[in-house]
Parts: sequence; C-alpha cells; structure tokens
Amino acid sequence: MAQALREALRRSLGTTARRWLLVGTLAVGLLAAVALVAATAPADRTFAELSGTVQSLMSVATPLFGILLVRDLRRAPVRRPVLPMVLAVGLPAVVIGVVGVLICAATLALTPADVADEPWRFTATVAVGSVLVQIVAGLVGTGLGLLLRSVVVAFLATIILPLGLFALLGAGDALRPAQPWLTPFGSVRNLLSGEMTALRWAQWLCVLLIWGVGLNAAGAAVLNRRGGPPTAR
Repeated sequence: MAQALREALRRSLGTTARRWLLVGTLAVGLLAAVALVAATAPADRTFAELSGTVQSLMSVATPLFGILLVRDLRRAPVRRPVLPMVLAVGLPAVVIGVVGVLICAATLALTPADVADEPWRFTATVAVGSVLVQIVAGLVGTGLGLLLRSVVVAFLATIILPLGLFALLGAGDALRPAQPWLTPFGSVRNLLSGEMTALRWAQWLCVLLIWGVGLNAAGAAVLNRRGGPPTAR
C-alpha cells in the first residue's frame, strides 16, 4: 500500500501536462486576484473576499487531477488498489490551496489602492478553508472519474452535478437551507467567508462524507464490479 501511495503521489504531478495544468490553474488564480483588487471597491478588498473568488475559480480545475489519476489506474497493467489514488489527489489539491492563499495574501498586501478597514479578518480560518475546498474538489474528481469512463464527461460532471444540485435546492425557500448540507458550493461559501460556526463545520463534514467519501466508495464499488482495480484492503 505504501509503495502504491508513493507511485500515485508521483503521478499526480509527474507529467509535463499535469505540471502545466497546475501552472495554468495558479495563473488563473493570480489574474483573478489582481483583477479583483483593481475592480472592486475598497470595502470589498479583503483576504476573505479575494479568496472566495480566487479559490472558487481554481477549484474548477482541481477535479481534473483526480480524474487523470483514475485514468492512470484504469490503464495500469496490473490491478492496483483505489485508496492510494484517492489519497494522492490531496497533493495537487493542497498545492493549489496553499499557493492560492499566498497569491491572495500577496496581492492584498502589495496593492497600492485603499483596502477595507479590516482586510485580514478571518485570515486563518479562510486559509484553512481554502485548502479544504480544494481537497473536496479533488475528491469529487476521483469519485466521478471512477463512476464515468470518459475524462471529458467526468470533468463536465464535476461542474454540472454540484452546481445543478445547488441551483435545484435554491429554487424554493423550503429546500434552500439544504444547500450547505448537500452541495460543495454551499459549504464553500461558508468556508471562504471565514465566518465558521459549529453548525457550519458540521455542514462541511456532511458535504465531505457525501461528495468525498461516499462518491469515491460508490465509484470504487462500480469499478470493482467492472473488473477494474479492487477497493483498498
């Protein structure tokens, strides 16, 4: 298992294409941070506001790293356990989250324009939340990659399914309170606002269990029935 995990970690960013994908994802985050500082009013120039947009944009690409790891698993000449591949997506996810935090912090600190009265409020919570957002995004990628054979279809599903469910639950007042319990985007808004409470942490944990643990467990079971690599044991 340890050897399989090391191999999966190496492959997570081990190709030129994946390194360029990482660079492109971080470049989008940097451009977004600079544009936001230039375009928003001083009251909106805070670390939390920057992170909310920057991390959300970068999280669109994060699932692709998980989907590509699943593709590697399918193409492996020997049967490999699923768990190391699922864990390995944490490497690019953490890199994106941490560098995104640094991008937002540096952009805000170096801006020559006026900023909000408390620009660094909730910084620690938002920084932790940024990494957690990217980890869940990566796990959504591995889960849907296991369930759907096509890389393109799986990637589109990582966008359409979470946002579609969020929109569906937001269509009526009775269903709207379920958004932060059942959708990644609902919990993302809370994490990146920095205003976390015990209830909001419970909501994030619920989202992690559904979209991270549950989705990957279902995907591993489907892959196993198809004759692919067995679930980790």
